[in-house]
Amino acid sequence: MIISIISKMLAVVKMPARLLVIEDDSVLSGHLLDYFSERHYLVSVCAEGPAGLDAATAGDYDLVLLDILLPGLNGLELLNALRQQSPVPVIVVSALGDEQARIQGLINGADDYLPKPFSMAELAVRVDAVLRRVALERVRPEEPQWESVGKLVLCDHSMAAFYQETDLGLTNTEFRLLQVLLEHRGAVLSKPFLYQAVLHRGCGRHDRSLDLHISHVRRKLRDAGAAESAVRTVWGQGYTLITDNL
Repeated sequence: MIISIISKMLAVVKMPARLLVIEDDSVLSGHLLDYFSERHYLVSVCAEGPAGLDAATAGDYDLVLLDILLPGLNGLELLNALRQQSPVPVIVVSALGDEQARIQGLINGADDYLPKPFSMAELAVRVDAVLRRVALERVRPEEPQWESVGKLVLCDHSMAAFYQETDLGLTNTEFRLLQVLLEHRGAVLSKPFLYQAVLHRGCGRHDRSLDLHISHVRRKLRDAGAAESAVRTVWGQGYTLITDNL
């Protein structure tokens, strides 16, 4: 069984990854096309919001690189519409690097956010991290795997989580975060560990992606009736899931 799963993962990893770049800056999109094509990705480019949304929903892509300031339909609106039709992973890359823009991008369902200007090397690390997670998801067991504690229930196959029978509406990243916290319930998990286990990459000094995902999980649990303190911050150490509060 283990050998079979490993073989499937290797087969998936060897397939060229398909990237969709939705970016209206022709110079930057050209650099992205050249850079990732040289790294043996299959890259498509769209310069407008409506065309990008059509391509993202109709195409079979492994990852979307999405700008926010787009003509016709801005990136946050595009992402919100896309999430109603497709779970394709999205990394937002935008000159709007302020915290509110990052928060809104992640709320709308982005898997990661990288402010401009950025280095191609850093973007490549984040792209590779998301694609590793995609490869793992493709070899999930066909039979649903359920895990529960208190009123919280997680289904590994569908990546859905329920509290008091209410669907929490988690994104794939939020589901993985809650799943890792549940697997290590009661233990304090450091940020570096969670970045590797959930986002499949290291954390930068000013990187707040994990904090924002934690905040969203807390809010969705709270909205479903769970205690605010179910996911607890241990200052200077990390995060822990308090199952007594579930």
